[in-house]
Amino acid sequence: MLKRLRITATLVSAVLMSAVAAGAATAQETVRVGNLKLAHFAGVSYMKEIAPSCGITIDLKLFPKGPDVMQAILAGELDVGATASEAAISGRGNGAPIYIVGGFASGGARLLATPDSGIKSVPDMKGKRVGVTRGSIQEVLLAAELGKNGMSAKDITIVYLGYPDLNQALLQKQVDAIMQTEPQSAQAIARGFGVEVLKPYDTPIGSPIRTLVMSEKFYKEHPETAKKLMDCFVKAQKTFMNDPKAAEKFVTQDVFKGQLTGEEFQEALANSPYSLDMSADHIQKTTDVMAKYGVGKMSAPAKAEDWVKLDLLNAAKSANGVK
Repeated sequence: MLKRLRITATLVSAVLMSAVAAGAATAQETVRVGNLKLAHFAGVSYMKEIAPSCGITIDLKLFPKGPDVMQAILAGELDVGATASEAAISGRGNGAPIYIVGGFASGGARLLATPDSGIKSVPDMKGKRVGVTRGSIQEVLLAAELGKNGMSAKDITIVYLGYPDLNQALLQKQVDAIMQTEPQSAQAIARGFGVEVLKPYDTPIGSPIRTLVMSEKFYKEHPETAKKLMDCFVKAQKTFMNDPKAAEKFVTQDVFKGQLTGEEFQEALANSPYSLDMSADHIQKTTDVMAKYGVGKMSAPAKAEDWVKLDLLNAAKSANGVK
């Protein structure tokens, strides 16, 4: 009897230890991801839906703008975050221990004006009220477009507003023009209170690429989990790249809860296609433009080659047949 009790106790102990180990493993496999509620950022949110098939769990948190994602990473609240490049560049330029590990969309910006503003080009904005979101890639692009046309922020009155508020300000004619993201710019055009002046991709930055950022700590201390996360990232992006209808359904129904029409999504997607592109050269060019125009104050602009780490992305792309 005593022998049986000992065997039973040993078995129970083994089961409990296995359960504890499994629980610990599960905790280690949970990745905290920050994202924005924007059409071209939706592939990052979609990772949560397919994460179990990648062997991880994703704790997804949404933020109003990229700099907020960066602050959460610095506070130790996130392992990975989706931002426009300027938030990552500004963060690294001020000493943030982060790496750019991938890219997931290009474009996503438009200069819009009210139909009766008379603004047909950048020089027409002189003396006008122009809205933009502070600390956004749109602010960087606005500065670059002004500079390209021999102007500066002093030639216009800048009004800083969040993305949804920019549309409201344009609708109510509180501003004459806005440099806006997607899908808000597509909505403004579709609903008739905004007209496109230009897509600001003719500066040294070209078409801006959105960045997937990872903390150095997570990259270095959890390499296997980071590898699984990047595999999940590539699979999610590949799904949206290959199946626009799946992307439309997820964005219009799950992300925007019916507040975005299919037509508006397609217009937004045409200006901010999903991708898996990223390069140190692109980040360096963006860094140089930011430094030139003083957007995103940096104590010392970082060299892109020192902190753009694409090894995990390239391995995941290769494993999933993405060139």
